[in-house]
Amino acid sequence: MNQINRALFGADFQWGVSTAAFQIEGAHTADGKGESIWDAFTNKKGKVRDAHRADVACDFYNNYQADIDLIKQLNIPNFRFSISWTRILPNGIGAVNQAGIDYYNRIIDYCLSKGIEPWLTVYHWDLPQVLEDKGGWTNRDIIQWFTEYTAVCAQHFGDRVKYWMVMNEPSVFSGAGYFFGIHAPGRTGMKNFLPAIHHIVLSMAAGAKKLRELLPDAEIGTTFSCSHIEPRSNSKRDIKAADVADALVNRLFIEPILGLGYPVSDIPVLKGLEKYYQPGDEQNMHFDFDFIGLQNYTREIVKYSFFTPYISASLVKAKDRNVPTTVMGWEVYPPAIYHILKKFDAYPQIKNILITENGAAFPDELIDGQINDTKRTEYIEANLQQVLKAKQEGCKVNGYFVWTLTDNFEWAEGYHPRFGLIYVDFDTQERIVKASGKWYADFLK
Repeated sequence: MNQINRALFGADFQWGVSTAAFQIEGAHTADGKGESIWDAFTNKKGKVRDAHRADVACDFYNNYQADIDLIKQLNIPNFRFSISWTRILPNGIGAVNQAGIDYYNRIIDYCLSKGIEPWLTVYHWDLPQVLEDKGGWTNRDIIQWFTEYTAVCAQHFGDRVKYWMVMNEPSVFSGAGYFFGIHAPGRTGMKNFLPAIHHIVLSMAAGAKKLRELLPDAEIGTTFSCSHIEPRSNSKRDIKAADVADALVNRLFIEPILGLGYPVSDIPVLKGLEKYYQPGDEQNMHFDFDFIGLQNYTREIVKYSFFTPYISASLVKAKDRNVPTTVMGWEVYPPAIYHILKKFDAYPQIKNILITENGAAFPDELIDGQINDTKRTEYIEANLQQVLKAKQEGCKVNGYFVWTLTDNFEWAEGYHPRFGLIYVDFDTQERIVKASGKWYADFLK
């Protein structure tokens, strides 16, 4: 592999690391925090592997200074983290919890004191349970709830935070949470999925407009999970299945935000969205973001499937294809990130692209106090080669954030997959910088 170095990406390229509140903070009832859908979901039997819970997680709530010191030690200039909605609005709307506001102000101020730029994600999956009890994303009132919450964030943090991401991976939290039921809140079926899609799109745009109104000088983005999709064969049916999967996975949320509407011609079941439309929605779905965050980990191979309702497509699992995989069962395929960048770069409405998450979980072994995670280093390096290739071909990609800083609570997988540049002993909360973290620090030096 050609040696890659930071200078090749240009002086203005943004380098960082990403995290999410629920996955790292712990302190799940501390200082007036309310219950989120993930707090409730982890209480349900059989929902999270080995009944793991995030009550303590990485205890970032109490360890944030030491962890930000590690970010500084690793030469990482940008830190992406999310706000816990129920920490600052325990009831979802209404009374503000000053202790929660103070906590995030301490994080922001400490980052800035260390010369680290804070990047805020407004919503990273932890909806207040009290709002879920009223229908959550299936209730149109959530557009107003979310806008109010976004305004609180802007009013309290906007004087020091320049970079904002409205939402994290809407296709994942809507699909896994409101169609398959494998993530919080555990709802299933089209009757939940369709209204959730539409209200998420409207909320994403409404939240962005509120940020623009209150913080005219801010850089406002939002992030999307993307997988490079390929058909299993050149048969017409497999190609059509891949097109449908691509529309569902990669186009469902970005296209309405860009003013292109939903990809109904590829996924006819989306015609069912019409019943949730109200006058003005088409205009209100659109927002001109300063940047789009893309989060890519793998590619998917898709085949025609008569038995899959609505889309007639199914994935050919990586383990059945005899390819290298991560602990998550995802294929290690670095060209995926190149193809995704080219795909999104082709939308003329997108002004700027950042890779806001990319990383891998491998079975890390602690030997003599060291984690020699060569596969993770190789994964990051190979992905960066592909990002550079796209950039050198004129793609408007101007940032790369590793997922993630520390090993953490990985949603329904619990603590099993370790994605961190830093190893966490969840019993003692000891941190050990992995070889991949040291590599990233050297790369960024």
